[in-house]
Amino acid sequence: MEQASQVGNGKWHGKAGGIVDAPINKVWEMVSQTKRLHEWMPMVERCTDLDGDEGVPGYIRLVSGFMFPQQDGERSWIKEKLVFMNSSSYSYAYTMEASNVGLDGSVNSLKLVDYGDDSTLVDWSFEINPVEGACEDSIIDYLGFLYKSCISRIKGAIEALD
Repeated sequence: MEQASQVGNGKWHGKAGGIVDAPINKVWEMVSQTKRLHEWMPMVERCTDLDGDEGVPGYIRLVSGFMFPQQDGERSWIKEKLVFMNSSSYSYAYTMEASNVGLDGSVNSLKLVDYGDDSTLVDWSFEINPVEGACEDSIIDYLGFLYKSCISRIKGAIEALD
């Protein structure tokens, strides 16, 4: 369920989604905490608080691991800033402030929807600045695949806690 589109602001847009067989409150507990990121994002090795308070707009974290392959074999890193987090609507957004992956200025938004029968729809959308020399469809497809694989790991991460 990936989609690519370019709208008036010149950014590339995409989204990925999936159903997690777990109640929305358990999914939110997993996806809204920085310290748990590595549990459902296997390519993330470390997530470090840099500034501010988690859950409060302006909070900054450093995510590192093998999210995006580097030519020199080094780990990827992304400095992210929380734009908003709303527990009542089960949603948040981060901007990528700086990185070694070329996605500075990108915005990732995640929203959960109660899908009934103790299942949750995870809707992950993103917008990135065009990457010079790269094919838009390839980048959007890769990010969609990456995020979809993370969504599919949420249930297992929740079960590991029970």
